Amino acid sequence: MTETEKEKSDRQLIELLNELRVALPGAQVLLGFLLTAPFAARFGRTSTFERGVLFACTIVTGAGVLFLMAPSVYHRVRWDEGGKRDVIRVGHRLFLIGTCCLALGMFCAVFLLGDVLFGVAAAAPAASVMAAIVVVTWYVLPFRRGHDPSVRRGE
Repeated sequence: MTETEKEKSDRQLIELLNELRVALPGAQVLLGFLLTAPFAARFGRTSTFERGVLFACTIVTGAGVLFLMAPSVYHRVRWDEGGKRDVIRVGHRLFLIGTCCLALGMFCAVFLLGDVLFGVAAAAPAASVMAAIVVVTWYVLPFRRGHDPSVRRGE
């Protein structure tokens, strides 16, 4: 059975919104933790470098949360204007930008935790391993599979 353009747009919008429902709670929890960290008793013993990493982590995670929320807001603002394909296209891009920011925030958080607990020698490899996992599973794998003629599209 072939779907019409309207059915395809409806399905794609529902899939995008469902994916946002999966990604957004984790991003919000991480941001909440980062916003409260400076108020912890032990935070006063952190170095200027560690505070800088925490600040950078909070900024990119906050940006990620905003980008992940943006498709829903964009959809709501455009609600009665039509242009569902535009909403899907813009929402798709905002989602990908948001996940990139969220990944950077996670790398910074892991680096900061590793640095506070064990020093830079442990923090850098831990953050690097996370970065490699994200690059491979979030980007390399889907792009390669998308260009593989043996993978059937639409299933």
